[in-house]
Amino acid sequence: MNITTINGAMLRNMFLSGAALLEQNKAHIDALNVFPVPDGDTGTNMCMTMRGAIKELKTLPDDISVDQVMTVVASGSLRGARGNSGVILSQLFRGFAKRVKGNVELDASTFALALNDGTQAAYKAVMKPREGTILTVSRMMAEAAAPFANGKNPNVNELFDTILEAGETALALTPTLLPVLKEAGVVDSGGKGLLIIYRGFAAALSGEDLSEIEIAVEEPVETNEQADLESFTTDTIEFGYCTEFFIVRLVPGFSEKDLDVFREHLMRIGDSVVVASDADMVKVHVHSDCPGKILQMAMRYGELDRLKIENMREQNRQLLENRRRNEAEYAMIAVSTGEGVNAIFSDLSVNKIIQGGQTMNPSIDTIVNAIRLVNARNVFVLPNNSNIILAAEQAKELCDVNVIVLPTKTIPQGIAAAMTFNPDDGVEENKANMLEAIEQVISGAITYAVRDTQYNGTKINSGDIIGIMDGDIVVVNGEVDEAGLMLLRKMIAKRAQSDPVVTLFHGESVDKERAEALAEQVNEEFPDAEVLIQDGGQPLYYYYFSVE
Repeated sequence: MNITTINGAMLRNMFLSGAALLEQNKAHIDALNVFPVPDGDTGTNMCMTMRGAIKELKTLPDDISVDQVMTVVASGSLRGARGNSGVILSQLFRGFAKRVKGNVELDASTFALALNDGTQAAYKAVMKPREGTILTVSRMMAEAAAPFANGKNPNVNELFDTILEAGETALALTPTLLPVLKEAGVVDSGGKGLLIIYRGFAAALSGEDLSEIEIAVEEPVETNEQADLESFTTDTIEFGYCTEFFIVRLVPGFSEKDLDVFREHLMRIGDSVVVASDADMVKVHVHSDCPGKILQMAMRYGELDRLKIENMREQNRQLLENRRRNEAEYAMIAVSTGEGVNAIFSDLSVNKIIQGGQTMNPSIDTIVNAIRLVNARNVFVLPNNSNIILAAEQAKELCDVNVIVLPTKTIPQGIAAAMTFNPDDGVEENKANMLEAIEQVISGAITYAVRDTQYNGTKINSGDIIGIMDGDIVVVNGEVDEAGLMLLRKMIAKRAQSDPVVTLFHGESVDKERAEALAEQVNEEFPDAEVLIQDGGQPLYYYYFSVE
């Protein structure tokens, strides 16, 4: 497909499509928010902003110009703007609208120029623009589109391929530009929302069914609000009132200079300042401790309309109180890797799974956030790796709930401990039973050597298959299943009982049929053993073994 021009009806469909895709994904965008503040639901706020434009767009006839569409979008989005993200989005559209003023149709060159103008308008609306936000995503998309501005490439579809790729790159960069995003493990929610809108634009151009579009879901996305409630307290909220309103019926002679002066005044008494204007109104968003003073200042420039003042400290108190009211007696957290192993822990009522293990040990902060997230008075932590136990112990010291770190060094030990947990028993009884279960497990693993070495007098070459039993390399072989059988023999011998329970957790590189063949060999050699097979899906390790 080679589209060279966009008419008014097409542009309207693009906005309808972008808004619809945003609506489909607003819950995911909301989940990316870092702080629980009144204007913190970015997905919802951006949807409300788009609705303001869409409502008016739907009333327009089919024979409309690009100029008419953008005039309605700019005005409607500003009137419906909610929160920082919504106001910034409206300014992106406002700058775009100014560039296409008088245009009946839109080509790739003008579209590229309009993207740049929209970005400049949005940056200007924010008193202290921060990189790592929706602004960065918009800027990098506009920069990528710049080569189309010379008119040498008229293909609108190629333009959208270019800006969407640039948007994905920019979004991935946001955690490196904004430390709070990196700490929370998320990308910028506003940037994500903007990219989804443009993805909807592209779908309208290509005729793609919105229901078939898959939007990447970043991990972790569910931990942010709950995990940050403990640290984002009333003491850390510098300015307590989120204040939003319109200035309408502007005084005669009102100018851009007046707007700049007003912004500067707001910055002296607050933050998160966004002041955006249209031909006949100004939209104001600010966090401060003196909303009354802000309203008095605004009244110099016109009448006030649609005032909204929310106490962010009180909302934080209510969120914390709701969290305390819903606090559970017990919770379990397990460090795990592999979809199958994750599913096993979930089936055993583990409340939170931290992705990690060998070569990817989770940080202390990650464990602390998980403890806060599960919201329980007593939290059992299963590190399932000897390198993670110390981090879990340090995380325990940073939490104000009762954290019990069980010294599980392997996945099989963690599973055995989780199976033993009984919510009807007391803390100490559960701890004792889980520790006993850990002691009853012999753990094994089959993996490969990544370098030449020597261990306990045995030479090991890079690529050799090695079998590990309770932390020691006891098998070196050239073949995976042969090494597995050798290891299981040693594990069963160590257990020294007539009817052991043997569990094979096969990794992502071993299929079920191969694991079943190994299990049959074990059954033939040890007919009294009960052999179970589980799809662990773990990387790096061909098998985890458990003998009990």
